[in-house]
Amino acid sequence: MALFVRANDALHVNPPYGPDETLSLAGSDWLWAVMAVHLLAFLVLLVFCFTTPESDRVFHYLFTITLLVGTVTYYAEASDLGWDSVKQADQLGNGSSRQIFYVKYINWAVAFPSVSLALGLLSNLSWTTIVTNIATSLLWVVTYLAAAYTTTSYKWGFFAFGTLCWIILAMSTLNESREAASRIGISRDYMMLSALANLSWALYPVAFGLSDGGNVMGVTGSFIFFGILDILAGPVLALLFMMLARKWDFRRLHLAFSEHRYAPEDDGTGLPKGSETASPAGNGSTVKV
Repeated sequence: MALFVRANDALHVNPPYGPDETLSLAGSDWLWAVMAVHLLAFLVLLVFCFTTPESDRVFHYLFTITLLVGTVTYYAEASDLGWDSVKQADQLGNGSSRQIFYVKYINWAVAFPSVSLALGLLSNLSWTTIVTNIATSLLWVVTYLAAAYTTTSYKWGFFAFGTLCWIILAMSTLNESREAASRIGISRDYMMLSALANLSWALYPVAFGLSDGGNVMGVTGSFIFFGILDILAGPVLALLFMMLARKWDFRRLHLAFSEHRYAPEDDGTGLPKGSETASPAGNGSTVKV
């Protein structure tokens, strides 16, 4: 039995030298588990990509990439890689330093815009609104990353701007998008998906304020919090999308654009077979090619 037991040696191979507050071995174990959840969901969606009609795969493609990015970033975090030591501006003024995992923000920079895009496509929003929501979600992540790296109390300015982005995104996905979804008769499914996304999004400012922002929660504790939120906003939301998508009419929802369109046969004339062209005699008649 001992032959099959392999201890987690990530912190020995990649030791967290430098910061005062670091990831624990139990935290690394938890991150491996979260990575496994993302990997399993990715593999399930990958199988669905081959069993779903080509015209109905838009959400499969979108969430497959999102889950793959989540798997890679959680692999880095579990391996104690992808971090910097950042001095903390906490209320105690003890000058402690903390592991800030920037790969966590790389994951969010892909996941949050992907969810915004998926909700926008499903509700048949205008592309201007969809692009605005994607840009807003990206700005949310960037401002939180800037706050995490700021070593003075000015970090809360970045936090405020990022939280404002979240509020704007929530208003759009819960109000404007819901109205658009109701016009195409899919409001029930949309609200289920949007409610799950916004429930998890609403807790990210809390988790950030307690961890990379306020340095109240330890590195391991923060990863437990963020891991649960990332599972809800990633694998759980993606699989719920796939379950509900089985009954959607993608052509009626204007979402069948992932199907490859083949051009008509060309018989060597340079024109599609079956088209009409002007007569060489120039008498105004047409000849079938």
